[in-house]
Amino acid sequence: MRALKIAGAAVAAIIVVAGLVLVIGIPSGFLTSSIQARVERETGYRLMIPGSTKISVWPQLNVTLSDVTLQDPKDRDTSDRLTVGSIQADIKFASLWSGHPEITELVIERPVLTVPLLRERTVPPSSPPRGVPPSGATDAGTISIDRVTVTDGAIVFSNLRDRVTNRIDGITANAKIDSDRNIRVTGNAHASEHPLKFVIKATTPAPPIERQNIPVDVTLEAPGLLQNPLSAKAEIRLNGSVLMINGLSGTLGDGAFNGWASVDIASKPLVKLDLDFQRLDVALSKASAGSAAQPWSNASIDLSGLNYIDLQAKISAAEINIGDARIAPVAIEAALASGVLKCRFANLGAYGGQANGDLIVDASAAAPVYALRGDLTGVHALPLLHSAADFDKLDGKLQAKLSLQSSGASQRAIMSNLDGTVFAVFQDGAIRGVNVAQMIRSLTSGTLSGWQENNEQATDLTQLSASFRIEKGKATSTDLNLVGPLVRVTGAGTIDLGEKTLALRTEPKLVMTTQGQGRTADPVGLGIPVVIDGPWAEPRIYPDMAGILDNPDAAYAKLKDMGKGLFGPNGALNGLGGNLSGQSGSTGGNGASDPLGGDLGKTIGNLIQQGLGQSRQGSVPGQIQSQTRALPAPGTPAAVAPAIPAAPASPAQSDASLPPAPESQPMNDVLRQLFNR
Repeated sequence: MRALKIAGAAVAAIIVVAGLVLVIGIPSGFLTSSIQARVERETGYRLMIPGSTKISVWPQLNVTLSDVTLQDPKDRDTSDRLTVGSIQADIKFASLWSGHPEITELVIERPVLTVPLLRERTVPPSSPPRGVPPSGATDAGTISIDRVTVTDGAIVFSNLRDRVTNRIDGITANAKIDSDRNIRVTGNAHASEHPLKFVIKATTPAPPIERQNIPVDVTLEAPGLLQNPLSAKAEIRLNGSVLMINGLSGTLGDGAFNGWASVDIASKPLVKLDLDFQRLDVALSKASAGSAAQPWSNASIDLSGLNYIDLQAKISAAEINIGDARIAPVAIEAALASGVLKCRFANLGAYGGQANGDLIVDASAAAPVYALRGDLTGVHALPLLHSAADFDKLDGKLQAKLSLQSSGASQRAIMSNLDGTVFAVFQDGAIRGVNVAQMIRSLTSGTLSGWQENNEQATDLTQLSASFRIEKGKATSTDLNLVGPLVRVTGAGTIDLGEKTLALRTEPKLVMTTQGQGRTADPVGLGIPVVIDGPWAEPRIYPDMAGILDNPDAAYAKLKDMGKGLFGPNGALNGLGGNLSGQSGSTGGNGASDPLGGDLGKTIGNLIQQGLGQSRQGSVPGQIQSQTRALPAPGTPAAVAPAIPAAPASPAQSDASLPPAPESQPMNDVLRQLFNR
């Protein structure tokens, strides 16, 4: 802004001197010297015109200056200067005699304004302002301009030491000024690959304009930067080096906002603002990592711009939409200084719940550092996970505590360097597209590749909880616990966030009755752990048996040969009474499909299952008899068979109804042979 003021003063000085010189007929060479002297006297900037100076009087009076440079003489690295390819002024010849030159059109071609990017604020030396006309001399050299045209302009923001350069190119603008000092500016430009289109309306007061209110209306369209057009109006006042923006109001898309702002442009810009939005829509590009099957992106995330501006902000909104994420209501306080951004959010309305926390981004180093602390309460998990991570398989009410730190300049680096802790609980929800009970049954006949997704299936969950300790992108948990009406899974392991891989060891169990987790009998498990290993988009899932991955066919054949009645012809569990999952199909056997036939096959199957499930606690006759008496009678539908354990039988009854009970040592020998343990 300061550079623009000085550039305007320089242009005005050039025009005044040119008009006076033309009246008295001084050659163009002397004209150049006079213009340079007046510009430096009034602005303190040095004007250099190494190009030619042309004067023509037909068809109207015209002055053209080529290769004009305006520069601070104290600036050795040329980081604060204005260069212009040419300046052409069409002047009404008759107006020169009145002492008030009238310019019908001022054409500025190929102007390039270089603005230095400063890391630290500096205090400018106190000195009387330059270029302010003394009292009573305001109208002495007043110039009126009807039209200003800028073609092929550019603004370059640079820091030579940091080797940072950003540009706004292709600036084309047309300004019209009427006799009442109403200004209308229309134009377009390009910021990086993003097109910009702007319209500015203002009414300037009589000079001097400092400390006078200037009403301004602005319309801005910036596809890719702003999701919707911005329209705003305010009263602007220049107070020294501070630009005050009062009574700010407008719309962003169809959402209104209001507030105030100020910008101190003395050195490194200091922006202060307080804005309240009805609704704020923020465009968010999809992560280049794409789906869960693709690795994180190594594309650089450039946050260097945070080093060249200081900020104090309060932003509130009834609703903010960031990409697909919806947050309502919102109250955020932010402070940015020396490249460190600190944000605090309190009582954010997030997906039916609340969020509180702090976010810190330190961009002062080459690799930015991040820190996040947050508490989530009663949040609807499905839309949150879908908008934040494109994950739509888990639903329920989420309560979570996060304390995370990381560093890196890309997605992959950030995820690989992540440290901290996470505790999360999902309640009263479902795992969408996956039938966990059916997966467990399938593990009795072969390993699984992937999650066996089916959009028509789901697994209800009462609660899913886990706590994670994260070090260098590896999240380790020892208390994974899933409880559902018909399934229970406990486990532990590691999730590699940087590589998107899983290494989990779980203990799945099925509930055999519709009484769910409140039944009196324990859930039935495979008797061996289940390993989930590999990419988290499509991991391998298999029982933790010796040699199962080296020769899976032989391992499962051995398991079936030892188990006999435990497995039916398709690998499903037999003799356990009815529908294992409560969701998809029944695996109860009958005399035709059981290799040993009828109740005898079921009895043997239950004996082996009892050994598999209780091998670490030993087997006692009373437990075996209790399990046997719970079997349905031949021909009885498995779904209506009672699942209540019988009372312990007397020795006489045991001898009369069952073969001699097997001893615990033979069962242990069978398990050692089966699992090589």
